[in-house]
Amino acid sequence: MMIGEGTFLVTGGGSGLGAAVGRALLERGANVAFADIDINGATTEAANNPERGLALQVDVTDGKSVEAAVGAVTDRFGSLRGVVNCAGIAPAQRIIGREGPHSLELFSKVVSVNLIGTFNVMRIAAAAMAANELDAHGERGVIINTASAAAFDGQIGQAAYAASKGGVVSLTLPAARELGRNAIRVVTIAPGIFETPMLLGMPADVQKALGEGVPFPQRLGRPAEFAALVGHIVENAYLNGEVIRLDGALRMAPR
Repeated sequence: MMIGEGTFLVTGGGSGLGAAVGRALLERGANVAFADIDINGATTEAANNPERGLALQVDVTDGKSVEAAVGAVTDRFGSLRGVVNCAGIAPAQRIIGREGPHSLELFSKVVSVNLIGTFNVMRIAAAAMAANELDAHGERGVIINTASAAAFDGQIGQAAYAASKGGVVSLTLPAARELGRNAIRVVTIAPGIFETPMLLGMPADVQKALGEGVPFPQRLGRPAEFAALVGHIVENAYLNGEVIRLDGALRMAPR
């Protein structure tokens, strides 16, 4: 699939990894819908190219919200060829904390956004992609999901986050096997610690210490590096049903 020939929906597109992905796709000639619960961030990103950028306020946990977004994309650009799911939340809480057991409401919310939200976007986007004509390379679409190194190395306080991202990992292969009949690929990226707004808000010494914990290169990952991997996945038709760690060989300690 050629990036410049496609239209992409990027969830979490108003900031962080999603914004970096959307900008990179725009720069390579694609149409990009920046979807985010924060419409202000999405609008700012889409304004970089008003002709090929579109801002959408989307709640990934709500089916009607996602259906409306996919409809808006196809109405504006004619079809949808790619989805990059970057929407997610990462609150931390211990299973047994000073104030008692882990909040069940918080656990449910994390799973709802990170796992159910990813599946919600996947199912609706896949239905739209299945109606596409095969492109010159025999594909109808590609779905790229975002897990986390925490899916494999979850730390203390990350029970909800690790469980939700582990679900995204486990979703990858069965989804790829099923959607292969529709000529739609499914690939997941599991990033380590990246320069997202949350981490960049930490003190410089904390950021430095986190970066030094990465074997090589000893620094935080850059959103542009995540976006570059997204671009390669889009264009490499033999990448399918795989989870790719992007973490500088980091294996997180218990805490």
